[in-house]
Amino acid sequence: MKKSEVLALPDGTNIPDHIALILDGNRRWARARGMQPWEGHKAGYEAVVKLAHASRKLGVNTFTVWAFSTENWDRPGKEIEAIMNLLRRAIINEEPEFHQEQVRFVHLGRKDRFPKDIAEGLQHLEEVTAKYDKNTFNIALDYGGRDEIIRAVNRVLKTGVSDVDEKSFAEYLDTAGQPYPYVDLFIRTSGEQRTSGLMPWQMTYAEMFWEVDHLPDFSPEKLREAILDFSRRRRRFGGNDAVEHMKFDPRMVARLDIEWRKELAAGGSEVRLRDRVAEYVMKQYGLSKSLAKVAGISLAKALLYRQNEEWDKAKEALKGLYEVVKKNLGLAMEPELVANIEVDMWRKKTGETGLRSLLAEKFRFSEFQASKSAHLGHLASLEADKGNWDQAKSYMEKYYQALKERVA
Repeated sequence: MKKSEVLALPDGTNIPDHIALILDGNRRWARARGMQPWEGHKAGYEAVVKLAHASRKLGVNTFTVWAFSTENWDRPGKEIEAIMNLLRRAIINEEPEFHQEQVRFVHLGRKDRFPKDIAEGLQHLEEVTAKYDKNTFNIALDYGGRDEIIRAVNRVLKTGVSDVDEKSFAEYLDTAGQPYPYVDLFIRTSGEQRTSGLMPWQMTYAEMFWEVDHLPDFSPEKLREAILDFSRRRRRFGGNDAVEHMKFDPRMVARLDIEWRKELAAGGSEVRLRDRVAEYVMKQYGLSKSLAKVAGISLAKALLYRQNEEWDKAKEALKGLYEVVKKNLGLAMEPELVANIEVDMWRKKTGETGLRSLLAEKFRFSEFQASKSAHLGHLASLEADKGNWDQAKSYMEKYYQALKERVA
């Protein structure tokens, strides 16, 4: 598979306009390999170059990285010197690509404490790329969130303005004049779960994504997964949910779910299985009788293909089911992708992990948000596989209740 195909996003993906990334874990990555800290920073720099390029290919307008904080000056002198040398290298090496791809370069933070050649290099990149508006690359260097706000306040005071509102104050921040100054998706690598003060004004409504791997191992493919996770989330900004609510009855749907599982386990006729499944999908997804009949045929076929381990046929049948569901619910899911995930879950027996991924992709929320439902659904399936139908039904009711609480 070509690299471009790996990075391609499914149709309907909600792509964040602005991603901010804290570059964490370079030193830990290096120590784990018996290397010096600056070797980790070099590997981190190479990762950032790939990520910044990939972000643009994936359709992200603004990509921000926090590379050096106001507190990082306290690190050992040799490490700081190595970081400064990486900055010198980056200023020279990345300029051609900024011109080629029409990327505006913006430095967030202070310049007065950097060596003269680095400060001038940053200023040069800002000046020669200021005309570009296709994409924006922000790099936070000698940056602190409180420091940015204090500098903005001092700028306001120098103008003599006595009254500002949110919109006018934003014009004094480091992101002034950018088309997408406010962060949609914030990512931090190395398992750390805090913002550390990055862009406190601009990250008010940012979605958080915590990555366990260190920065050098955070690949473009993992960036793609973070974007897909973001796309599944339902952002309300303090108001009403724009997604139409599902109104199924958890107890009824659980009963119907158990009924088709019993029919399948008993090896009954395909017609009876199809009728059971049609009623189930009609009640769960709110389909009309005619649509439920079409969807029921697809799901019934998929379940029978599953028994015979005819995986390609099962995928095609499930794709038909989810095309009907997508059209009826208006979800941004990609039917083929959902079908692939579900069949992989069946074939590889990925259990709770697979169900979590399936629910997240199908209903457009994060895998973290899918955790409770996936756990209960997995327990229900385990009991059903053993023929413990009463216990399976009990878990199934809890599963659908948890699912409804998440998607409603």
